[in-house]
Amino acid sequence: MSTLRNKVQLIGHVGNDPEIKTFDGGKKLANFTLATNESYKNDKGEKVEETQWHKLVAWGKTAEIIEKYVTKGKEIAVEGKLTHRSYDDKNGEKRYVTEVVVNEVMLLGK
Repeated sequence: MSTLRNKVQLIGHVGNDPEIKTFDGGKKLANFTLATNESYKNDKGEKVEETQWHKLVAWGKTAEIIEKYVTKGKEIAVEGKLTHRSYDDKNGEKRYVTEVVVNEVMLLGK
């Protein structure tokens, strides 16, 4: 059960071409967004679709796979963990970020 403590699985469409950074030593970082959609019927019986946007990051070999094969609009499945971090922006204001650190990616669709 310890592997289920912080596990996120998402299937959705990539919102932007991944931004790839290469660090000294060749280690790569991929940043991108993923849209997941849910639909339900409201009390009037009308279909309502709701989109949630998720910020994703991937490191190393996973980032290399994303760089090669993942583009805007592509449907993918990811597995990773939810993380929270903060930083000070250029104006000295504290900003908070929630993101999914991806450790597995699966290409779906065509």
